[in-house]
Amino acid sequence: MPRVAGAGGRLKDIPVGSPKRVLLASPRGYCAGVDRAVVAVEKALERYGAPVYVRKQIVHNKHVVATLEQQGAVFVDEVDQVPEGAHVVFSAHGVAPAVVKAASDRGLRAIDATCPLVTKVHREAVRFARDDFEILLIGHTGHEEVEGTAGEAPENVTVVNSPAEADTVVVRDPEKVVWLSQTTLSVDETMETVRRLRERFPKLQDPPSDDICYATQNRQVAIKKVAQEADVVIVVGSANSSNSVRLVEVALEHGAKAAYRVDYASEVRQEWLEGAATVGVTSGASVPEVLVQELLEDLAEAGYAEVQTVQTAEEDLMFSLPRELRTDPSGNRDARALGGRAR
Repeated sequence: MPRVAGAGGRLKDIPVGSPKRVLLASPRGYCAGVDRAVVAVEKALERYGAPVYVRKQIVHNKHVVATLEQQGAVFVDEVDQVPEGAHVVFSAHGVAPAVVKAASDRGLRAIDATCPLVTKVHREAVRFARDDFEILLIGHTGHEEVEGTAGEAPENVTVVNSPAEADTVVVRDPEKVVWLSQTTLSVDETMETVRRLRERFPKLQDPPSDDICYATQNRQVAIKKVAQEADVVIVVGSANSSNSVRLVEVALEHGAKAAYRVDYASEVRQEWLEGAATVGVTSGASVPEVLVQELLEDLAEAGYAEVQTVQTAEEDLMFSLPRELRTDPSGNRDARALGGRAR
């Protein structure tokens, strides 16, 4: 008999019911910014040797962090935990100018792996603050990306955590207000927050271009389509991954009868699949494809051998390595362009 993961062990036997299938969302998994950041740590270790220090998690994925730790990366909360003169990598989520200064003051050799799309939001914050706009930053207080963006213009930024907060936020001058956002939010919830803000502040300006990144939007569009036909959706991603958590919410909002997030296939519980003919599968933008394949293997053993890919977009955006790693030790240029590889 096929097996599904049970609460008391990795897999247990259950009988086969009606025909079963998996709807596999595409795009899913690694985006170009995540790939760039992970490769930056790998190349730094290759070039400089272990240890290489990383401020915060390089990306929000438990498996990726553990794998890099095995290779010699040391993750710290703040730069004052890094020995003077050592190499430190700033995570894909970006850092505030105060962190850059603190690293410089300690003589650290910093490698900036901030996603270029996050850097774009930082530059927008600087520009609008320079023009004395009040910036309503839609995002989650305490998230590293929000801390980094707010740190670019702390006197001008107010964080708006939800549509409900849009109804109560206070601004100095309703004539000079602009909204920006964390790049990994739910598109629908962000637009609802903007709608409520604009009802209160009709002169509210938009950012020059979308702040929610292409990968976040593409993964949400794909899971919306999958959710319409899925009895249950399983999202592979870590609990602190904002975009992974949003995928669960989006699936539930667009038709999935149930949706769950797991780090590993072994976390899938038997009762999730009971009575489910169609299982939707996707993964957050910081999730290596190997974890999705492990889930598909377990689902196949449980009778879900038929896999249908639901493709809603093609992704071909590529980023070069951080400038600190674009030349090899002999001075030769090594500016490889990187995309979202299946890892």
